[in-house]
Amino acid sequence: MRPLRLSPNTFHRFYRGGSGIAEFRGIPLSDPYTPEDWVGSTVSTFGCDGPGLSRLEDGRRLRDAIHEDPEAFLGPAHVARFGADPALLVKLLDPDQRLPVHCHPDRAFAKRHLGLRYGKTEAWIVIATRTADPTVYLGFRGPIDRQGLAAWVDRQEADRLLAAVNPITVKAGDTVFVPAGIPHAVGPGILIVELQEPTDLSVLMEWKGLDIDGRTDGHLGLGFERALDSVDRSAWTSGRLSGLINAGTNGSLFPQAAEPFFRAERLRGEAELEAGFAILVAIAGEGRLRTASGGSLDLKQGDTILVPFGAGNSWLEGSLVSIRCRPALLAPA
Repeated sequence: MRPLRLSPNTFHRFYRGGSGIAEFRGIPLSDPYTPEDWVGSTVSTFGCDGPGLSRLEDGRRLRDAIHEDPEAFLGPAHVARFGADPALLVKLLDPDQRLPVHCHPDRAFAKRHLGLRYGKTEAWIVIATRTADPTVYLGFRGPIDRQGLAAWVDRQEADRLLAAVNPITVKAGDTVFVPAGIPHAVGPGILIVELQEPTDLSVLMEWKGLDIDGRTDGHLGLGFERALDSVDRSAWTSGRLSGLINAGTNGSLFPQAAEPFFRAERLRGEAELEAGFAILVAIAGEGRLRTASGGSLDLKQGDTILVPFGAGNSWLEGSLVSIRCRPALLAPA
């Protein structure tokens, strides 16, 4: 097993974006509605089986390749916990318009109402910004009652909804942990590496001006009466938010609360890495990845690499700055 270079995996979505991904990767922008690049993905968009799935250079779906030899890709300990499932989805996210205020169900809600193993807790690593006021939105400023939230959604009162969510100015290098349930949005002109649970579950609370009918496609087929039960309507004060933003500990980019979901670290220059499944995103500089299996890849900004367990220990050389994305150590209960 050797490291595998992953090609861009963008596809048409309901909001504009992708120019920052194209610049980052050094590729042309063929569709102005390609704001997401699903890196090393073994999951598809909600309700589908195709869009979002990554393919290897030989044409096989990554999902199929892993199922053929899960221990070589993921390692025996991982397979014992998760089965033939990477338990992780990595994305490049790059909106050219503000995302709608939305949330993602947690594992308990997803299991109870959708029969799924995972919810969609996620986290963002800001790679670059190209606007004067790069802003993300996270958590309600004050508690919101269930009836009032339902009325805003039903009447599509986007201004009131956005005003109720905390705006946060971000810059390159910032990290934000987004537990499932918290209402959030990302403003335009922000390029993000996103780690998340491997699902495509979103409850939309606004959709005006977007190429989607939220009344049909915004509630996961559950209806808003049930879907809105997934929303965290509590108040997220500055004190609570401080535990989510730039709160990495012990070498991790994220707080300890992220450990049941995924792990990430920023690597600069030379590094020795123990064997294990990982997605490596090169964000600046140049370098080389060598592995105990004899694999060797030259890397530069914009490259995305799948490092399989079977490649053994690996070494980074040169001036490369990269993000190493890995699954959690423990499977969901």
